[in-house]
Amino acid sequence: MKQLKFFYLLLITVTIFSCRKEDVSAPLENTQNEDLSGYTEIASINLGGLGAAEITAFDPSTDRLFAVNNSYILNKIDVIDISNPALISVIHSISMVPYGGYVNSVAVSNGKLAAAVESTDKQAAGKIVVFNTSTYAEIKSINVGSLPDMVTFTNDGNYIISANEGEPSDNYVNDPEGSVSIIKVSDYSVKTINFSTFENQLTALTAKGFRIFGPGKNFNKDIEPEYITVSDDNTTAYVTLQENNAIAEIDIVSGIVKKIMPLGFKDYSLAENAIDASDKDSKVAFTTYNKVFGMYMPDAIAYYNYNGKPYLFTANEGDSREYTAFIEMKRAATVTFDPTNFPTAATLQKDASLGRLNITTTLGDTDGDGDFDALYSLGARSFSVWDAITGAQVFDSKNELDKKADELKIYDDGRSDDKGVEPESIAIGRVGSKTIAVVGMERADAFAIYDITTPTAPVFIKMYKTGDAPEGIIFIPASKSPINQSLIVISSENDGLVKIYKSTKL
Repeated sequence: MKQLKFFYLLLITVTIFSCRKEDVSAPLENTQNEDLSGYTEIASINLGGLGAAEITAFDPSTDRLFAVNNSYILNKIDVIDISNPALISVIHSISMVPYGGYVNSVAVSNGKLAAAVESTDKQAAGKIVVFNTSTYAEIKSINVGSLPDMVTFTNDGNYIISANEGEPSDNYVNDPEGSVSIIKVSDYSVKTINFSTFENQLTALTAKGFRIFGPGKNFNKDIEPEYITVSDDNTTAYVTLQENNAIAEIDIVSGIVKKIMPLGFKDYSLAENAIDASDKDSKVAFTTYNKVFGMYMPDAIAYYNYNGKPYLFTANEGDSREYTAFIEMKRAATVTFDPTNFPTAATLQKDASLGRLNITTTLGDTDGDGDFDALYSLGARSFSVWDAITGAQVFDSKNELDKKADELKIYDDGRSDDKGVEPESIAIGRVGSKTIAVVGMERADAFAIYDITTPTAPVFIKMYKTGDAPEGIIFIPASKSPINQSLIVISSENDGLVKIYKSTKL
């Protein structure tokens, strides 16, 4: 009997040690393995067309989805019952009209729903409004910075963090600071911070690909926070500064910006990065170009801790500033190429080559003589993995998303001149013993699944069609799913569709 007890004790000890050895951000799923390539659509609901389903959040305590709905100037959050994910329905709507303008984002934690609401005056302070997910009653309304574009909770639910984009007015007369608001949930106190402590590092940051640009070139006003992810120990937030081509690291408790990590540029002269640059050549042809680069400019970001090492996954969408007072983009055919760097400029500037490519006018004239020595386009048509400590890139999907979409006949050649498939959203989850990344592509109307169990070497698994312009992705692990199988929820902003995809068990 003593020998049997010793055996069980030894078995338990080995099991605990094994679990501790594998340190990943998502817990091991206590279910049988699921087929990574076997997701199938099981439900779809239309919330009202354009703008009706931009972002959703899931509450496991009530089996409800909370979906942003800004269609027809309704400004509401629709509540969707997914207790049976194959038979979903809207059971309630929360009017957001009393709180300001459009709702830009929602997040859920511990029975609380946080909504990011911009002011009716877009440049004025916005709000984070917190509701009870069961009763829909308002818990608290908190003033934050201008244009709160994304909101999230820390994993323990103790803090709410808002990325306040601070976009300028159309005439650029009113350009508020970009900022991040950190709300302590215990008392709903808020600290809103900017990035001013790094202004004296602008020269060094710019040399690594950081961008400050536009009328006035004001450091604090030109920084535009876009999206947030949080470390699994709840101490650090990582914020994409999309227009600035960088990621910021913030200490959550102290509210201090610890560093800004410029992301550099993607070289389109390399064969693995070849792009289809024309929407007027009546074909999809991936070609390399010397002195042509992509700015990563990520939208969504996700955190992944692997064996104690932190990584950041980004969807490299790209975005431009287009206002009445300032438009940064031009077609490559309309600018003057440097004859030394582009000896075949006449051919390159034809529509069938580089002529249609949208480029920024804020970069490229390196010697200040009025012509372009290099071309810089928006986004990188990929997702990337970055070392969260050093900011170094450890993986990029190169042109694989574009090529896979083309193979499936879902590549939109009409967007070749701009951002290709336009990766915009990304979510990470655990499926059995595997960790996956789900990458949403706004212009391919699709999402791709990658096996990222080894984060430095993601492997493409499969691409799936979605609604029009998928904006939001939620991965619901089997442990929190109403059916004990992992679910992927996709919300699409152009047609208002929310779709649910179920895994297939092996």
